[in-house]
Amino acid sequence: MNEIIVHPTAVVSPKAELGKGVEIGPYAVIGDHVRIGEGTVIMHHGVIECNAEIGAHCTIFPFSSVGTTPQDISFHNEDTFLHIGDHNVIREFTTINRGTSKGGNHTRIGDHNYLMAYVHIAHDCQVGSHTQFVNGATLAGHVTVEDYAVVGAFSSVHQFVRIGRHAYIGGYTIVLQDILPFSKVAQRRSSYSLYGPNSIGMMRNGFNRDFIDHVKDIYRIIFHSDLNLTQAIKKISEELPDSEEAAIIIGFIDKSKRGILKNFFPDA
Repeated sequence: MNEIIVHPTAVVSPKAELGKGVEIGPYAVIGDHVRIGEGTVIMHHGVIECNAEIGAHCTIFPFSSVGTTPQDISFHNEDTFLHIGDHNVIREFTTINRGTSKGGNHTRIGDHNYLMAYVHIAHDCQVGSHTQFVNGATLAGHVTVEDYAVVGAFSSVHQFVRIGRHAYIGGYTIVLQDILPFSKVAQRRSSYSLYGPNSIGMMRNGFNRDFIDHVKDIYRIIFHSDLNLTQAIKKISEELPDSEEAAIIIGFIDKSKRGILKNFFPDA
């Protein structure tokens, strides 16, 4: 169906662009310079403030606030932007802020992501595709979350932290350092610990046994040897010279500015 449906109580700016089949529910507010892609549904009381691009076939649930100004005291109403891709589900009371000029002007979210209720994505975050954010998960500004990562309920991620692809962060975890791709992390009492590779997550996403075993070998070298990180990377490169998984993990480490989490919990 290509008909655009706008409820009579909704407020839609004349400067907004609505694609085919878009539905805007009761009391929703769509601001200036908002573009909404084909088949996307904004349910009742949803707010898309301004300068936001929403892709096709997304669903934004009631009382979500998307494209709002960043929670940054240095922000002075500059023109900054939010880009959300296709097939995303954004549940109730989620907040997603636009970027800041000092952070590159753009907050970005990819495709096929599932954001549960009360999730917060702050300014200048870069979120990939096929991620999951469980209820209350929070990203501070400038956080990068790569494809297929899972951020558990009520977990908080410090600004500028990077979360690698296929990583899993357990609920109520405070993340202060970069989380390696394919890893599993959870809060444990007063500290948080790396529990090894996210083997179950990798199997569910179609990785073969050799790939998973290589990731385990890499983790053993990094976390269970007496080598420092530089020595561990050298050994990984020598033992797995043509390994895709080694290239992914080493490339991630090379770009780390906050350092990687190395508090390994050996009893896991």
